[in-house]
Amino acid sequence: MLLILLYIFIGIIALQIFYYLVVFGKFAFAKAQKITPKRIPISVIVCAKNEEENVKKFVPLLAEQNYPDFEIVLIDDASSDETLEIFEAFERQYSNIKLVKVQNNEAFWGNKKFALTLGIKAASKEYLLFTDADCYPTSKDWILNMSAQFTMHKTIVLGYGAYEKIKGSFLNKIIRFETLLTATQYFSWAKMGRPYMGVGRNLAYKREEFFRVNGFIDHMNVRSGDDDLFINQAAKGSNTTVCYTPDSFTISEPKLTWKDWFRQKRRHVSTAKLYKGFDKFQLGVYYFSQLSFILLAILLLAFQFQWMIVGGLIVFRYIFTWTTLGYAAGKLKEKDVMYWFPIIEIILIFTQLNVFFTNLISKPVHWK
Repeated sequence: MLLILLYIFIGIIALQIFYYLVVFGKFAFAKAQKITPKRIPISVIVCAKNEEENVKKFVPLLAEQNYPDFEIVLIDDASSDETLEIFEAFERQYSNIKLVKVQNNEAFWGNKKFALTLGIKAASKEYLLFTDADCYPTSKDWILNMSAQFTMHKTIVLGYGAYEKIKGSFLNKIIRFETLLTATQYFSWAKMGRPYMGVGRNLAYKREEFFRVNGFIDHMNVRSGDDDLFINQAAKGSNTTVCYTPDSFTISEPKLTWKDWFRQKRRHVSTAKLYKGFDKFQLGVYYFSQLSFILLAILLLAFQFQWMIVGGLIVFRYIFTWTTLGYAAGKLKEKDVMYWFPIIEIILIFTQLNVFFTNLISKPVHWK
């Protein structure tokens, strides 16, 4: 029996070699990205609901972008705080800001996708760049870098949405490692010609892509997924590219407590079940390989069965996974989280399992 488990263990490691070196290597070992500015007209779209403190800080950073032709479409999604009043003040201050006011609609109450649809229809430019109300760009050339990736055929651009670094917080390292791993996955599969998701914190596409799939209509009843479900439906290898230049990143404020982070993960995971069949399959196989590696390694070592071979395989596995993710972390400016890689990986694997079973019992809470 233990010999059979050893063979399975070897098969799991072979499967992980495929993921980390063949798939993830497409992004991790890619050359540094260079840009050729396009300077095409861009509408930056920001949807906010009760975000008064964040929009005070971050909207001016968007307005100060070094770009010749852009507008900012601010969407107030029926906020009950001072968000609308702040947006109105910005509209008076900046000539390129357009305000969209969303009233509570009984059919779409609390649905961010309804608010975003109104904002997209109000945008006057053909190319749309999205970020969230709690995000800010890493440089004044954010629009320039993201828009530079558009071509005649590449009409969807997947960007990187990072989280702020908090000194002394282990939770922060876990959040940023997970963000790094997720980005490595969706960047790599996009480079493989199988894009499956993007993040609304940093995402761009041409208006025609939105209307080609009738917007969010096919998943309007799902509260989350204005980014990943839309990309899963609209993106193809022929129309999708990625942007990972350091000046193209956005930064978000991370969750500060384990409880809030767990809730956020529940929302994110709840949309994955609606992905296309192949995407659900490859994500499921990857997670299965992670969980199986940990469990089989513990079991085989506990029985001290061929422990030298098992130990060598474990070391080999960590060398190629650490190397691949290390290169990816270098591209995404997240190198510091890699020092904690083995520990964080184990925490994430079992957190994911907890999220899965928790979501079976109850539904997660979505847009505020």
